[in-house]
Amino acid sequence: MINEQDLRKLLGDLESDQVERTISTGNTDKFCEVICAFANDMPANNCPGYLVIGARDEDGAVAGVTVTDELLQRLASYADSGQIVPLPSITVQKMSLAEGDLAVVEVRPSDMPPLRYRGRVWIRRGTRRAIANEQEERVLMEKRTHHARSFDLRPCRGCGWDDLVLDLFQLTYRNAAVAPELIKENNRDLLLQMASLGFWCPREACATNAGAVLFAEDPLVWFPGAAIQYVRYEGDALDTEPLDERRFAGDLITVLRELDGFLKTLFPSQPEPVSPLKEKNRTPYPMLALRELLMNAVMHRDYESNAPIRFYWFSGHIEVQNAGGLYGAVTRETFPNQNDYRNPKIAEAMKTLGYVNTFGRGIVRVQRLLFENRNPPAEFGINEPALFLATIRKAAP
Repeated sequence: MINEQDLRKLLGDLESDQVERTISTGNTDKFCEVICAFANDMPANNCPGYLVIGARDEDGAVAGVTVTDELLQRLASYADSGQIVPLPSITVQKMSLAEGDLAVVEVRPSDMPPLRYRGRVWIRRGTRRAIANEQEERVLMEKRTHHARSFDLRPCRGCGWDDLVLDLFQLTYRNAAVAPELIKENNRDLLLQMASLGFWCPREACATNAGAVLFAEDPLVWFPGAAIQYVRYEGDALDTEPLDERRFAGDLITVLRELDGFLKTLFPSQPEPVSPLKEKNRTPYPMLALRELLMNAVMHRDYESNAPIRFYWFSGHIEVQNAGGLYGAVTRETFPNQNDYRNPKIAEAMKTLGYVNTFGRGIVRVQRLLFENRNPPAEFGINEPALFLATIRKAAP
């Protein structure tokens, strides 16, 4: 967090590439472009950049803007709304100076560049922001390779270009991730385009783990547990008769599409009268709540485990279990209010493809959907260090 003395220095330094001043309070595009540019840290300052709302750009003078709680909350939401991917790391604070109030967004350099806002890579060139050119993107890619810490950005050695279904990237993912005009202007070969998005490692000449999970013809060659096992049982225990079984396996894009279609067939709704002239459709389980739990399992699972995601439907409840317990900053005490990501690139891909709406809101949404459908709250088995279990129970009649 910045202090008043350092903030005043930044306001007075009109040549600094670490601060952007504005008196606008509602320009979402501008704010997100600035955050994206600071997080990419093209000048390699290795220190935070600051978006200061309430100060004039031309002279740094405090303009007397009203800094409301709604403004601070909206600024904070840019960290996990999915508008900027991968997720930036920001802190928002209100600074009260003698001349008036300011909203200050501190943006820390990312170790997963290049970050994009609406498919464009924004950077700082001197005191202004700009869209990165091909060489600048390449520099950011090299920074990411050097700093990569998460499993999904590491190289998947042995998974070469001939193991990938490149059409999946070119026709499905790229069109969702990159602005159309940038695709038309792009003269790089397909593997370099994949590298710019975190799915190919040029140094090792292989896919990253995320690239293999999403685009390999057979990801199970490298990740034997990268599948979803569905079983419906007659009774309420594993020793009862299975009524239906199936397995979802293959590239993650196809798995997610097939899983989405399958879920829509499971719970036909039944009309329930809520007044003489009105009915409401209810199901034993809200499909969207179950979908959210399954998407969370895919996003947060430990792909180095050989255990598939377990989707078991019993007579009175449904269990979704994945390898990989609580991760990073998320503990038994902070769950579900704290967010952290074992697989940030896979999480980003799921957001890009539309399978995740916002980050960090899934469990809250699940509980709301269950409540509205008259189901008991979801139960979470978070005691196991290597597993995460979610259980939802049938709605009351």
